[in-house]
Formats: sequence, structure tokens, C-alpha cells
Amino acid sequence: MENKKRDIDILCIGEVLIDFIGHQTEVTIDDTRDYHRYLGGSPTNVAMNSSRLGLNSYMVATVGDDGFGTYIHKRFSEVGVNTSLVKTTLNDPTSVIFVSRSDSTPDFLPFRAADFQISPEQVPTEILYRTKIFHTTCFALSKNPAQTTILKKAEEAFNLGCKLSIDLNYSEKMWANKTEANKIIASYCELNPLLKISEDDMFRFFNKTLNHHEIFNYFHKLGVETICLTLGSKGVKLARKEKTTIKLPAIKIDNVMDATGAGDAFWSGFLFAYVQNKPIEDCLQIALKLAALKLQNVGRLPDNINILSKLL
Repeated sequence: MENKKRDIDILCIGEVLIDFIGHQTEVTIDDTRDYHRYLGGSPTNVAMNSSRLGLNSYMVATVGDDGFGTYIHKRFSEVGVNTSLVKTTLNDPTSVIFVSRSDSTPDFLPFRAADFQISPEQVPTEILYRTKIFHTTCFALSKNPAQTTILKKAEEAFNLGCKLSIDLNYSEKMWANKTEANKIIASYCELNPLLKISEDDMFRFFNKTLNHHEIFNYFHKLGVETICLTLGSKGVKLARKEKTTIKLPAIKIDNVMDATGAGDAFWSGFLFAYVQNKPIEDCLQIALKLAALKLQNVGRLPDNINILSKLL
């Protein structure tokens, strides 16, 4: 971490999407009449949030040669995310997802095209030498060629001294082959990433309810030292091998506007603090503050405030 050559705080690789978030609240997609366009994708949100927090963030992704792709580049440039590793493809349109608006885990309907067309040449070795944190998602790992590219580059990054990170946002909607999912996720976990999971993720991943101790043990055995389990309104638990589990309460929100992206906001805050070598409890506190801020806003974090001033 102290290596002065590592000037890229976080490299996010994976899905960049257009989220169409429903206007009507607490209804499923079949009952949603109107949608509003937002920039989305879990690694995209982390890159955007990190840049707004003052980190040097890079995005590795692929968009279509269309109006949505143009919009994505514009949004990245507005907050200073480096897009030199974002590819535009003529073969596929930009991916879009329709999302219901909810104060809990939202319903979603994906239309994937360009987002998983990520190739190894988009991530030069010299970039990995400069990177502190290499972050991706289960969503990004679910389809080739992105899957093969990310695994290959994650192993290279690990061997070069990067700290890896993953949001295990598993859903069978985007990864129906469970045997493959288990194998690929296990391969990534062998590289000891910082792991972010939620109770909903874990129910979908295991297809049953496990207690938290069982979940932590499963990932510890795969090789993960630090596991962050978000519990929605009940807060967060952080488990580290051979250390006492930390539990912190969520920040109370009187009026939850939109839960989409709250987990990404949480993880952005955690990685922001982690990259600055803050104590692990401080990482969690900052993460909870950023998640609370997101829950009070529809779509992205608000543009008209100094986010950093709300966290520290």
C-alpha cells in the first residue's frame, strides 16, 4: 500500500449499465408504469463514488457505440473517473436493466449486451503495477469473455501485490449455471479478496438460509480473511479469521427513498477508508454513513453536496 508507484487507488472492472429505476414505489416491475434513467452497475457505482470521495479511480468496462454509451462517458467525466480503459464496441448495444423502486432489495430485469465484452488487452500489466485495490463483482464474473479476463487479471494483480475486492451480488437471473458460479467464485476467493456480501445475496447463493457463522466459515475455508456481511436495517457484521466478529448498527433513516445502489455506496465508503489504512471499525462507520446518505436519494448520491464532509 505504501508503494509510491501505486497511484491508482481503485480499479473497478465489470458491468457498466443504464439503470431504468421505477417511479412508482413498492411495486414489482409488472406494475411499474414509469422509469427514470440512471448510470448503474455495481463496479460503476463504486468507481463513481470513489472518485467523488477524492480517490483516483479507473473503470474497465465496455459500452455500445450508441447514445447510452455517450451518456456513460459523460457521467464518468463529470466526476473524474478515468475512462482510458473503457472500450466502445460496434457489435453490441450498451446493456440496460429495469429496476423496481424499493426500500428493500429491488426486483430487476437485465438486458445484457456490451457489458461483458471485456478483453485482457483492456487491462495492461503496467496498470496493475500502479493499482492498490482491484474490485469486481459476481455479476461481472457471470459471463465470458469478461469472466476469463477478470480471473486472469485478478490473479496477475494479486501476484503483483494488489489487494483484491469483490461484491458477491449473486443472482440466478444472471448466472443460472450454479456449478460454474461456485467454481469461478471459489477461484476468485482463493486470492483472498475483501468480500462484501448481503443476506439476500447469501440466500440466493446457497439457495437456503444459513446462519452467519456458517456463511463466514464457508468463505474463510475458500481463503477469504475479511468478510463484510450487510444486514440492511440491522447494520453490518465483519468477520476476520481468528478475530472477534464486529457488529455495528445501521444509521436510522426516517424516509428511505431508494435502496438501489445502497450496498455499492456502503462498499465505496469501506474501500475509501481501507485504502487510507484506517482502522477496520472506522472503515465500517464510514461505509454505514455513505449507505445512509444513498438511501435518502433516488438513483445516485446527490450532486449538490460535499459527500466527504458528511463522512469524516
